[in-house]
Amino acid sequence: MLKVAVIGGGPAGLMTAGTAAKTAKEQGISAKVTLLDGNNKLGKKLYITGKGRCNITNTSDDTYDTQDFLNNVVNNKRFLFSSISKFGASDVISFFENLGVKLKIERGGRVFPESDKASDITKALEKYCQKYGVEILLEHKVNNIADVTSYDKVVIATGGVSYPSTGSTGSGYEFAKEIGHTIIKPRPALAPIILKGKTPKRLEGLTLKNVGLKIIRGNQELFSDFGEMLFTADGVSGPLALSASSYITRDYFGSQLQIDLKPRLDFATLDKRILADFAKFINKQLKNSLDELLPKRLIDVVIEIADISPEKTCNSVTAIERERLVSAIKNMSFEIGGIDTLDKAIITSGGVDVSQIDPKTMESKIRKGIYFAGEVIDVDALTGGYNITIALSTGYSAGVGVING
Repeated sequence: MLKVAVIGGGPAGLMTAGTAAKTAKEQGISAKVTLLDGNNKLGKKLYITGKGRCNITNTSDDTYDTQDFLNNVVNNKRFLFSSISKFGASDVISFFENLGVKLKIERGGRVFPESDKASDITKALEKYCQKYGVEILLEHKVNNIADVTSYDKVVIATGGVSYPSTGSTGSGYEFAKEIGHTIIKPRPALAPIILKGKTPKRLEGLTLKNVGLKIIRGNQELFSDFGEMLFTADGVSGPLALSASSYITRDYFGSQLQIDLKPRLDFATLDKRILADFAKFINKQLKNSLDELLPKRLIDVVIEIADISPEKTCNSVTAIERERLVSAIKNMSFEIGGIDTLDKAIITSGGVDVSQIDPKTMESKIRKGIYFAGEVIDVDALTGGYNITIALSTGYSAGVGVING
């Protein structure tokens, strides 16, 4: 009998274990699959994913094209081509619906359980494992590879190091190093961005919707998108900023963050809009004439950036000053001071070097019989359900791989 151990009870581990047991049964192979998890319940990190609602995948591309999915992967998208081709967004949706989970699609193609309960996703994955006879051992901490040498094959699906309270302590990196794997330094991804200067503190708590955000280094544009963000005490967070952070977590030095407060208006159109407002409030002071254009808390900051006296009346603002005002609104720039810490990150960037893993089976190229799945691997993507799909997809490939490899 083939004995398989899967270390880690998150989405990658659960998918791996269930798929391995299912594959063995379908192929008439005698196998016992055991899932080992140090926590007292499965899917602990899933419970806080998507603010407890669990965004499992994304349908923003209606054709479910593999390449379109991979466009949302930040690091090592080529490595994921095989697994996403075999088990992508449409497969994730079918998988959970077949397990009785009703799903819904929200803004940006984000797919959630209809109940808004992450527990429904965990229960479905557990049901999948139980259906095919997976042995689940909770509160079973694996300290090193020697603890699982009695198994013929071992899958490391222990996650990264973000949210360590959920059990993501980086143990999988240590297991991988034990057998000679290279670990790409773990860094925070999908984390708040720290900005230099005192402006963020002045705007702390302010949420901006439908704004543009760019990350620029020299003449290179590293990231550009629009959506929602918010100011924190020392920087920015929210979906837009979190996605941007993943592009600079490995090197943020010399980078600028630029916010376009009116991305739907070009410079000329915005200038006309401001002229119209000035005509309406012709004798008002500048600081009291922008309420219809900007959130109140932003007005003083924008005027300050434009280097115009806030006491000036609208009819005395010069064309050159108005040009600076338009520029301040369209290009509010900050120097990036860093990325927040790993305990504030949604996921980990870094992990087991993908060049040492077979992308089709997830088997180690260094030690036969050892496999990897999920966040422990050096792959990461933007917000919107992509990272959970990657966990499920690599788990599926590993599950098939341990039986057929």
